[in-house]
Formats: sequence, structure tokens, C-alpha cells
Amino acid sequence: MSVTAVPLQPTPKRILVMLWLGIVAAIVAAAGLAWAAPTNPVSGFLATNAHEDGVVQTASGLQYKVLEPGKGAAPTDADVALVNYDGTLVDGTRFDQSQQPMPFPLGEQAAIPGFEEALKLMPKGAKYRVWIKPELGYGADEKKDQTGKVVIPANSILVFDIDMLDFLPKEVIRQMQMQQMMQGGGAGAPPPGAE
Repeated sequence: MSVTAVPLQPTPKRILVMLWLGIVAAIVAAAGLAWAAPTNPVSGFLATNAHEDGVVQTASGLQYKVLEPGKGAAPTDADVALVNYDGTLVDGTRFDQSQQPMPFPLGEQAAIPGFEEALKLMPKGAKYRVWIKPELGYGADEKKDQTGKVVIPANSILVFDIDMLDFLPKEVIRQMQMQQMMQGGGAGAPPPGAE
């Protein structure tokens, strides 16, 4: 048995260049598609927002921007904060707004975690805009109004404009309430001014 050798012609240089250019183009296209692939809208918004001018992100992921700085110390868990607020979704849909100054006892989980964290950053007279990620807000729970309509979808970023009007120690508030009760008369006593 004999083997016949067939000489191979060398591949032209332009064909090799075209082959390598095709491979590089495929890699660039794949990288572009991976970059443009849709990401989680919540993390995408927060990642973009974190780089906006004046936005600060805390260790927990709460983001805030100081609109008016205020003066003095910020409240602690021993205080009750008095605030005005306006709550919206990132698309601007309002879901809540204070009609009058609202008291928030801190350290009692009376507010959503991100809202309370924001309050503890704000001195008197401050106005902040805060972005609360779902894990610091309502998470996977949706919130409905009295008619059953969903007003806060699950996994929503909450946006609040908050005015820190004042805060007082809880002990002072308790003393003021006791004084009011005593001045208002005890049980069964006639109201002040009655004969």
C-alpha cells in the first residue's frame, strides 16, 4: 500500500486577516449584547442614582440628597421627630403625603426602616430627598388603598421629600401629655370652667 502525498496550498494572508477580524467582531458583538441586556430595574436605578450630583448612599443602601441642611444634632431612638413628608414612586406617582406635621417615635419601628434611618440623619430645619430600596421599605409586599387598588407595587423604590420640623425627647413628650391630662381634669371631674 502506498500513500500519495498531496501538497497543500498556503492560505492567502487576506483570508487569515478576514477570519481574525470576524472572530474579533463576534467577541465585540457578544460583549455589547451582554452590556445592553436588561438588568434588574431596581438595582439599575439605584446604581445610576448613586452617581447623581449630591446623592449620598449609606452602608444599608439608603440614598439621600440634602436639599436644605438644617442645624444642630439629629434625633436618636430616644426622640420623637415631627416632620412633613411627600411620598412618591420613582415615576412620580404620589402614594402618601402628610396633611399636617406628623410625629414619628424613633426606635419603635413605627415607620419603615429606611424612613426611620433617614430621620436619624436629619437635623432640625433640614429637608432631604431620600430613595428607599425595597429591602428598607415594603419589600415584596404590595400596599393597597381602602378600595383594594395597589398604590405601592411589590419591590418598589420609595422616594420621600422630608422636612424635619423639630424633635423632642420621648420623656418630654410624656411629661407634656401628663400635664395635659392633669389640666384637663380627672375622670368624672367637670371640665374646666364648668360650675
